[in-house]
Amino acid sequence: MEQNLNVKKVPKRILGTLLSAVSAGVVPRVGAPYIAIGRLDEIEALTTSLTRVADGEGSCKFIIGRYGSGKSFLIQLSRGYALDKGFLTADCDLSPERKLSGSGGAGLSTYRELMKNLACKTQPDGGALPVIISRWFSQIRASLAEEGMDTESAAFDEAFGKRILQTVRELESDVGGFDFAIVMREYYNAYRTEDDLKMSACLRWFRGEYNTRTEARQALGIRSVSVINDDNWYDHLKLITAFARLVGYAGLCIFIDECVNLFKISNRLSRENNYEKILAMFNDTMQGRAPGMMIVFGGTPQFLEDSRRGLFSYEALRSRLADGRFGGEGLRSIMSPVLRLKRLSDSELLALVMRLTALHGEYHGYTPTVTGDQMVLFLTDSLSRTGADTMVTPREIIRDYVTLLDLLLTNPDRKFEEIFGGMARTSADPEEAGDVPAEKPSPSPGGGITMEDLEF
Repeated sequence: MEQNLNVKKVPKRILGTLLSAVSAGVVPRVGAPYIAIGRLDEIEALTTSLTRVADGEGSCKFIIGRYGSGKSFLIQLSRGYALDKGFLTADCDLSPERKLSGSGGAGLSTYRELMKNLACKTQPDGGALPVIISRWFSQIRASLAEEGMDTESAAFDEAFGKRILQTVRELESDVGGFDFAIVMREYYNAYRTEDDLKMSACLRWFRGEYNTRTEARQALGIRSVSVINDDNWYDHLKLITAFARLVGYAGLCIFIDECVNLFKISNRLSRENNYEKILAMFNDTMQGRAPGMMIVFGGTPQFLEDSRRGLFSYEALRSRLADGRFGGEGLRSIMSPVLRLKRLSDSELLALVMRLTALHGEYHGYTPTVTGDQMVLFLTDSLSRTGADTMVTPREIIRDYVTLLDLLLTNPDRKFEEIFGGMARTSADPEEAGDVPAEKPSPSPGGGITMEDLEF
């Protein structure tokens, strides 16, 4: 069968970033849809949730999988879908310094990272807050102009200010909403007088960059304003969500990855405080108290299921997230809050390898010489390693295969069999995979990898 390696043309800048990321075992922040293979059930679950959230509901999902299984990739893919559907997005990775709750600014650090990565469709790389506000002001200006008002008149300025106040006043009843409204009004006054310094000071407040009330008051010139801190940062995320909906966006999607760092907290009280914050976020979104907000957590099976230190050690979360008594025996619901990632099937892995071959050739400007049989040979070898039936991950396969393509390109005098035969053969490491027994993989039709598994 003749191969067809044609794929949709990818911008060279995106393609270069994509290949560099996957060759280093890192999830690409851009270009993820170009190598999206499989995960149809998970994508459907997340896009269905996006549709419901756009209608005014809330949602909370937990993407659970081993290291390298595709959690972070699925998060970045979902982030792209959310931007296309008119949402604002904010994402961050937790770390020992960034938590959901903790002293010394651990929670505030998470908020600052989320706000730094705040994105919209026209500003997908983050830092979108001034763009969002500017778009809102432009909409008001256009609306008043359509009503026949002279944009240079005093009446226009007065009407413009009233529209601003009318919008932010709706936020004043929420926790922290009064301060939010005051700072937004101050931002508008600075915008009207072209005071860049004051606008910058207001943006710093929205991003949680003031450590004390005194510092904020001096910068803003507002006596009564408070600051965003470890205790109230989540309330301000809900304000950002409400504001986003008021100014024309579908809502706010928050993606929090590397939640295994909460599992690693050694102090039980500190760990439970973080789980209590997750419980509050889960309850708010699922009970309709945070309309337009979707929160997606990414973590390992340990983070979820460990009865001593994981989410299941916190009874209120275990009772909400554990499988019901009708689960098991191969049954799987994509409607539940927990999405457990299965291993990609053999045919999906083969399709992924073929996609990478085409993209590598496109970026470097050559026609790949790797044949379909050689791709099958590479995958068969990768999947026959000790422990690979349950522990192999897309990250390992992608990294090894892109390295193989790089070696073939830079050593044109060497044949595939020479380079492939010299590659080190390793065993899958169950500790890297998360220490939890995996589900058995879904085999391809016929029980092996064949070119006939794919439709071209």
